Amino acid sequence: MNQLIKFSKEVQEAINHKQPIVALESTIISHGMPYPQNVEMAKQTEQIIRDGGAVPATIALMDGKILVGLEEEDLELLATAEDVVKVSRRDFANVLATKKIGATTVASTMIAANLAGIKVFVTGGIGGVHRHGEDTMDISADLEELGQTNVTVVCAGAKAILDLPRTMEYLETKGVPVVGYQTDYLPAFFSRTSNVKLNLRKDSAEDIAEMMKFQQMAELKSGILVTNPIPVEHEIPHEEIDGIIQQALKEEKEAGVSGKDSTPFLLAKIVELTEGRSLATNIELVYNNARLGAAIAVAYNK
Repeated sequence: MNQLIKFSKEVQEAINHKQPIVALESTIISHGMPYPQNVEMAKQTEQIIRDGGAVPATIALMDGKILVGLEEEDLELLATAEDVVKVSRRDFANVLATKKIGATTVASTMIAANLAGIKVFVTGGIGGVHRHGEDTMDISADLEELGQTNVTVVCAGAKAILDLPRTMEYLETKGVPVVGYQTDYLPAFFSRTSNVKLNLRKDSAEDIAEMMKFQQMAELKSGILVTNPIPVEHEIPHEEIDGIIQQALKEEKEAGVSGKDSTPFLLAKIVELTEGRSLATNIELVYNNARLGAAIAVAYNK
């Protein structure tokens, strides 16, 4: 195993006993939510995965090591430290070299999970092509990683602040299969659906695991993106969230925010404009993805 990797006791035990493991990102803890909600959310997400028969492995960078699974003190440090670096592929080596604390995005979590031999990764929503991306070229490294790293990513679609049709076009160009779990349309993070039609639907975790098996056997290098709609009782409908997103985008432009600061700014602004409702929705969609991710990992492990 790669000498950079440090497994938690729980994850090492799972490897020894060949149990199913589910990777989790850590940016949602350090940059996505306030303390102590971030710790509560992280612990509950891990417990949902355990309840589903798999072992959670939250990933972060600390002291020049890739932590695959966090001990209690690691989680507290990640959730409360003020100088946590948001790490994508570009930042990965430098954060390790300088021994800073790094929280992993979708892209960097995929890199770490792949190094550790973990095939299923649960997140909230992936990054994508930003609105007006044809002018700014602001495209998340998540999409490039999905095109070159064979890990199955379970999400609630791309974040609704993005250009969803262009995001799908980019994924198609990269050869990434986008699976709708029990849906024919791309979920839009806060909302269950969008007007973007998918060409691939799977209705069970077992069917997704079977597809993963053949993706592996055929030595296809791309990941599989599984899009899982938020439960109807927790969604914020399109007609309600779209105007709020437009207002957040307007304020982002006025503030001169761009690059990797864009998504945290917009999500925080949406929390403010929805008076906390979007944060509750964000937490519920992560829990929902954790349930599906555990089921896929268990099915694939068989």
